[in-house]
Amino acid sequence: MSEPTLDNQYWNNRYKADETGWDIGYPSPSFIEYFKNIDRGSKILIPGCGKSYEGEALYQMGFKNITLLDFAETSKEFFLQRYPEFPTSQFIVGDFFALQNKYDFILEQTFFCALLPQQRNNYLIKMKELLQPTGKLVGLLFDAALNSDHPPFGGAKKDYETLFKNYFSNVSMLPCENSIPPRQGKELWIEISN
Repeated sequence: MSEPTLDNQYWNNRYKADETGWDIGYPSPSFIEYFKNIDRGSKILIPGCGKSYEGEALYQMGFKNITLLDFAETSKEFFLQRYPEFPTSQFIVGDFFALQNKYDFILEQTFFCALLPQQRNNYLIKMKELLQPTGKLVGLLFDAALNSDHPPFGGAKKDYETLFKNYFSNVSMLPCENSIPPRQGKELWIEISN
């Protein structure tokens, strides 16, 4: 079976056709809970943000130093139609692997599983580069066999742990306690740091 070409045209077409099964239509409760007690001055990146309900919620909670990033121009259009108060310059349409900056927190929300599995090492190398020395990669990973021929691509906790520990010293992956009902028992809450 041929490998899909996951370029910006592919993702724009998915948004335009409303083929966004990963999009739950509101922020994942796990993120809201986690960021309740985090310093509002923190510099945050949300890669592969899509319609970014998390970005909207965190901005409303007082986190103003947020960068949203997505490959698809359509995702930015949808986001700004819904939430025009967000500074447009803080939503970048571009390639995650070309990003140059440092962040206190990077949110993982269906981005890892949207990349081709052979890109996972490069994902971790780039995450390590983008995090401040005391920064954290936090979020959700699917702990389930999904697809091997199109995103979302699946994976299992033991494989993730092996992979992430090749790049990071502190790797915590626990069953998510407040997943949305359809994802109960299929998500891991991760906290990764140097």
